[in-house]
Amino acid sequence: MKQKSKKRIRDARAPIALMSCASGKKFADNVAQYLSVPLLPTNEVWFACGEGKLEIEANVRGHDVYIFQSMVGDQDHRSIYDRFIMLLHAIEAAALSDAQYITAVTPYYPGARQDKRKGRTREGISASLFARMLQSAGVDRVVSVEIHNDSIAGMFNPGQTHLENIFLTRQFAPWLVKQQLVGEVVVSPDVGFLEKARSYAEIMSADLAALSKERDYSQPNSVFKSTLIGDVDGRNVLLVDDIIDTAGSVVAAVTELKQRGANNIVVACAHPVFSDPAWARLTDLKQRSELEGWEFQVAGASTIDHPQAPAWYWQFNIEQLVANVLEKINSRGSVTGVQNHQQ
Repeated sequence: MKQKSKKRIRDARAPIALMSCASGKKFADNVAQYLSVPLLPTNEVWFACGEGKLEIEANVRGHDVYIFQSMVGDQDHRSIYDRFIMLLHAIEAAALSDAQYITAVTPYYPGARQDKRKGRTREGISASLFARMLQSAGVDRVVSVEIHNDSIAGMFNPGQTHLENIFLTRQFAPWLVKQQLVGEVVVSPDVGFLEKARSYAEIMSADLAALSKERDYSQPNSVFKSTLIGDVDGRNVLLVDDIIDTAGSVVAAVTELKQRGANNIVVACAHPVFSDPAWARLTDLKQRSELEGWEFQVAGASTIDHPQAPAWYWQFNIEQLVANVLEKINSRGSVTGVQNHQQ
């Protein structure tokens, strides 16, 4: 009887509550405006010894709580591990405050590229480790955007935590068309991203090509060669990827595309991480394009914000899409229906 009673309580619709760790506040504020729901006050504390805690300064008992956190960038000089631990503090604080449901909203999922061992036998799998830690903290659901590998969903126990992966293609591709950030050929940066690139090509009525990367796995962020499969000679190109980190892959790809006769090049990604020296590399490509007389532009989603970006960088704001997804989760509506709608 007690088990049935608990089930009835968890099935009841709960009032929505939004809160954020310090690093996720800008994104959370924008989502809150679309939902017309105020962001709850919180107090993030870091002690001199490096320990931290998060205090929720409002009642969340019985609420459907959504906790925002950014997992990349150096706006506050905190590492990804600092930010992840603070998210765990926030989840536990909500659980101890008797929240009915707890959802972590991390637009960029931490450790997403560390989803397998890549041929090595003595290394951990960070994506799985993060999943287990989130579950242990008491989270019911994790909402992320364009996770690098869909198999990460299987790293969570579905009876305990559900991973909601928001796909951007049906919104991002039409937006790129509207901004005239398109190409006659859509190019995938590697074979693994080919099916996603095919979706962009179909929406844009463009041809499809792919690059084959050769990496040096003894060094992080190292791509020493990209080989093109397809025809780009004399044609404008849209190079699409899920993540741009140091932009080493972009440099290798653009070099190969120009050698194969490509004209103007647009680079678009869901997660513009842009770790150093990404901006320097992208700026060098822009300067090269101006000297040689071709166009080079970059577009990224607002999973990571770059308020000081140059004029040739375009930002696709996804906060309204995320707000719509959270509203559907809270009301038990169709998240797939939201993602399939081309805005």
